[in-house]
Amino acid sequence: MASIGTLYTTPEQNTGKRIRAVAALNGLKVDLPEHYVHFEDNKKPEFLAKFPHGKIPAFDGADGFRLFESTAIARYIAALAPNSTLLGSNLKEAALIDQWVSFGDNEIGAHTTLIFQLVKGILTPYAKPIHTTLAERQLRSLKTLEAHLATRTFLVTERITLADISVASVIQRALTVTIDAPLRAQLPNVIRHFETIVNQPQLKDIFGKTEYIEKALAYTPPPKEKKEPKPAAAPAPKAAKPAKKEDDEEEDDIPRDEPKAKNPLDSLPKSSFNLEDWKRAYSNKDTRGPDGALEWFYQNYDPEGFSVWRVDFKYNDELTQTFMSSNLIGGFFNRLEASRKYLFGSMGVLGETNNSVISGVLIARGQDIKPVVEVAPDYESYEYKRLDLNKPEDKAFFEAALAWDLEIDGKKWVDGKNFK
Repeated sequence: MASIGTLYTTPEQNTGKRIRAVAALNGLKVDLPEHYVHFEDNKKPEFLAKFPHGKIPAFDGADGFRLFESTAIARYIAALAPNSTLLGSNLKEAALIDQWVSFGDNEIGAHTTLIFQLVKGILTPYAKPIHTTLAERQLRSLKTLEAHLATRTFLVTERITLADISVASVIQRALTVTIDAPLRAQLPNVIRHFETIVNQPQLKDIFGKTEYIEKALAYTPPPKEKKEPKPAAAPAPKAAKPAKKEDDEEEDDIPRDEPKAKNPLDSLPKSSFNLEDWKRAYSNKDTRGPDGALEWFYQNYDPEGFSVWRVDFKYNDELTQTFMSSNLIGGFFNRLEASRKYLFGSMGVLGETNNSVISGVLIARGQDIKPVVEVAPDYESYEYKRLDLNKPEDKAFFEAALAWDLEIDGKKWVDGKNFK
């Protein structure tokens, strides 16, 4: 069988696997270059003359036609064989196949790549909130795929299409990074579909053995370098007093760091309420009940040195997915970092998708909330109302927000975050 061309890829590249799988199911022969070394050969002038971006997979057709980008190559090869069913039998099926190829790459595969680069230190600095957001978005996409496959063997038609091959290649990669044992238990149909595709006789050798991780990859901070003790410096000779006035003038030209302005909150009278002790009590005790965090709070709270505030997001009508609303709280808390020594917060998302609110409470140093929260550029996106803990309704709101069982207008607490 004559080859249709050469595919530049590596054995482990998941996008290269999908192209090779398409060719195999279509009964087409594709050559792989001998002795190809990635990051070396793709930078050579002869490769760049054919593929100026230097990217793989790249296809060099026997007829001189060249392509890069895996989706384009896979689609082209899928269409080469007569009577191929990989692209569907009509425009609607073809559109659905493109839909799932795009969904797999953009909503699952892209998050796998970014998470891998974060935890491996390729993307720096590592940021836990970004990692969490990517994982939550990927989980949402995996659950969409799981629901779709609950009543189907394949994604679009009753046979394998380009969509099934592409999604399987994406899932195989995710199984080595994010889809661990607990998550696999939630995705039986996704795993069943994946194993159906990769175990096809024509595809088994292409996809090879799949590594199923038990625990998702996590970031490990690099070990701190041990500082070698500095050798004792020889006593420096006394500096001679500058004799020339010009020396003083030159020194005046060197810019000096301005002294940091003192935070006005540091000038407040000392309070008997220790915010750090409260944060530890809240973390280590049950919120309600005897010897709970609330009991500790009422025994130690100093209303002269601190104040309690209700906080509500102003634009609840713009909220959609609850996990995205939770990420919004996380972002707000990240931007409050400069006020950590003056502030404690407990905020949550209440309601359901497309019908939710963000609310909660803050315990702040002083009697004015603005100096504490204005360090966050988006602080004006929230409304702040001072709570009087002597009023039953304010006290009930405060306690419910801390205990994460707050309910507003029938909307129940579904997710929350603490600033501590």
